[in-house]
Amino acid sequence: MFEAQAIAIEIEKIVPNRPMTHDLFKSFASNFGFNIDYILISDMREGVFYAKIVCKDGRKVVEIDARPSDAIAIAVRFEAPIYCEQKVMSEAAIEFNENEEEVSPDAASSSPSKPVSKPAKSNEPWKDYSLDKLNEMLDKAITNENYEQAARIRDEINRRN
Repeated sequence: MFEAQAIAIEIEKIVPNRPMTHDLFKSFASNFGFNIDYILISDMREGVFYAKIVCKDGRKVVEIDARPSDAIAIAVRFEAPIYCEQKVMSEAAIEFNENEEEVSPDAASSSPSKPVSKPAKSNEPWKDYSLDKLNEMLDKAITNENYEQAARIRDEINRRN
């Protein structure tokens, strides 16, 4: 969950009191003159994804093995592109069925691997929930790495504030 929070904090431009690990990495990289060129989701073995952080300092290019969640948190901070090998996309792809029902607000707490073919309609599904409940649902969606659902809940919270 830490990595999901690290990604969300940067996307939301929230500034923590003290630097998080990924912020420290960016500061270190900047002070020593190297940059992140891109992130590559490079492999998937036994259901585990692998990533590489591709760095360069103007003279050489270095690939660093990383967990995808850490690599993505770093990419967000460096505004670096994220790529994925075609073989990984083919293996991990989920095909959507046009006949599936759209997501209900309770889906934020369900498994993130369940395919969803249609987004929830604007802010309608959230109108009957309190801000406390919406914040609880947002935490669950982030924990489950259901970022699309989390973004819709966040938008509703922001709309009310």
